[in-house]
Amino acid sequence: MSKRSSHRLAGAALCGALFVSGCANHLPQRSEHEERVERKLLNHSLQIDVGDPQVLELPQRRIRINEQKTFEVTEFEVSRHYDRYTPYQPWRELYEVPLGAVAVVAGVGANVLNVALLGSLPDTATKDWISYGFAGLNPAMNVESNGRSEQNLASIDEKQLDKRMEYSSLPWAERPVQVKAGNKTHELLTDRNGILRLNLLDGPFADQDISRIGQLQLSVEDPLDTARADASLGISHSLRGKLQEAHGLIFEDLEDDEVPQWVHRVKRLSELGLEEEASELEQSLIELTRNDPELQQELLQSLMKDAGRLAADPGESD
Repeated sequence: MSKRSSHRLAGAALCGALFVSGCANHLPQRSEHEERVERKLLNHSLQIDVGDPQVLELPQRRIRINEQKTFEVTEFEVSRHYDRYTPYQPWRELYEVPLGAVAVVAGVGANVLNVALLGSLPDTATKDWISYGFAGLNPAMNVESNGRSEQNLASIDEKQLDKRMEYSSLPWAERPVQVKAGNKTHELLTDRNGILRLNLLDGPFADQDISRIGQLQLSVEDPLDTARADASLGISHSLRGKLQEAHGLIFEDLEDDEVPQWVHRVKRLSELGLEEEASELEQSLIELTRNDPELQQELLQSLMKDAGRLAADPGESD
């Protein structure tokens, strides 16, 4: 094979490679902007408020539990910059080259006309047509196309806008609380407001002899970290003396007693200073006798006469 033939083949191969590979036509860079907030937890603590006095004189107490957090809040403005380009596709040269030639001729003509019109033609006619035409005539590059453009992330810039401290105090809502009474530990739950409704005559304490226990130990702990709080609540000597008797007055079978014994139970609870428990028992008795109007009427009259309590069936107003 002659040297001339070899040179021709090499030139043809180089042109073919250029035609297949081509170059991407770069478009103006695009940027995106957004705000980002970072919250860093600095402190997390729990707080038990047992209320006053610190010693129980009544069997019921509402205990408030709060969760407190301190955050460092930083606000940033984030800018992402993208390099945009039109990827090269060789087959598009079949129509871009002739269109490019037309665009160049039209652009040259527009510039000549623009001189006569004292520069009144828009740039799309005088500049954009020529730019489009030369890009179309270039066999190694496609013309710009926003419709099929692609992009790559070029850089990310972050600018700090603000830095501050935030504090929150939220109820320990519907979470467990450990209550230790003597050698037994009971798990109770707070309500949605973070209130623990402690009642020594109800729940797990009803089956335990509290009369010999002088103090309750309360504790809460977050399993996700080391946040923990402990508190103690004393039980007065006078309350301990009342609890055992009150337990019998409330929980012994009511149906085996007559109206005088029922009234005695309510009256005795009131005398012990347990007015809330007396009212609850009174309402339970009224509910118990609702289906027997005569018996209920006898109960209400006896409560008024022997215990000085004015009671009524709340169901009568329905």
